[in-house]
Amino acid sequence: MMSLLAVAVVVAAAGGVYIYNGMQPMKPSDKPVKLTIAPGTGTGGIADLLEDRGLIKNSFLFLSYLKWKTEGGRFQAGTYELTPGVTYDEIIAKLNRGDVVAEEMIRFTIPEGFTVEQMADRLAEQGIADKEAFLNLAKTPAEIHNALLADLPEGNELNYKLEGYLFPETYEMKKGSTEADIVQRMFEETENRLDQIPNFREKLTQRGVDLNELMTVASLVEREVVVDSERALVAGVIYNRLAKGMKLEIDATVQYLLGKPKERLLHSDLRSVDSPYNTYLYEGLPPGPIAAPSLKSIEAALEPKASEYLFYVTKKDGSGEHLFAKMYKEHLKNIEKSKATAK
Repeated sequence: MMSLLAVAVVVAAAGGVYIYNGMQPMKPSDKPVKLTIAPGTGTGGIADLLEDRGLIKNSFLFLSYLKWKTEGGRFQAGTYELTPGVTYDEIIAKLNRGDVVAEEMIRFTIPEGFTVEQMADRLAEQGIADKEAFLNLAKTPAEIHNALLADLPEGNELNYKLEGYLFPETYEMKKGSTEADIVQRMFEETENRLDQIPNFREKLTQRGVDLNELMTVASLVEREVVVDSERALVAGVIYNRLAKGMKLEIDATVQYLLGKPKERLLHSDLRSVDSPYNTYLYEGLPPGPIAAPSLKSIEAALEPKASEYLFYVTKKDGSGEHLFAKMYKEHLKNIEKSKATAK
């Protein structure tokens, strides 16, 4: 009969073979396996998940290995991609690094001067957002949370409450982001950009306007000006006309009401739409912004260039520049000069 010692040796040998085989990598494969480790998952849960997905042979042996190597305390949650055939050490290293799968992203660009309706159209065309859902949030941002909302006016006069407050920029967000996620991100970007302006709130107080008035002026500048060097000067003209109680008579406000911009506005267009946004009919600023202003336009509205100009007209030479005037008679002459330079 076999002695007890011999039996023990055989059992130990068999156990060693079992452990050795159980710790060997799975059969190699070219097909990667994805697994998601939820936050708070312990090493036992991770070991079970690895076994279930066919990445290790035995979860108990993997746990034992972790204890022996004093590992498992630095594993990071996330979605991983592993290929059958990896060793224990390779798995441990990947989980320690948090070498997760890069999430699928969406990327979209909102140009400066876009209205929320133009934004909604672009996002819908790219399959990123539902147009109506986006516009509803821009009109009634009940799902949006940001301290900046307290600075925005209430009232039915606004076409869209968030008009002018969704910053024009290139964005990269997770695939599957909702319309609320997108609007929230764009609104937060506006807050971030305003915070980057040195002494912004102090300058706002010195200018004697509230945030909505500032952003409204900035949006007018954005839609009226092409040449950067003229932004502060045009902002100054707007403030000059306001100070004198003159109607702003800015074409861009009528274009905003017409929805689709017309290449040339007729005299009938300027007075055809009865709306507080129509600066040919009503004195003062529109109820809110008419487009998303760039940071340059916001800075111009915050620190306009002082002058005595009350009028400006776009040159017809293709430069995008303006001719400025202090008096109406001079303005009429500039209009004729502009026509004479038409290409």
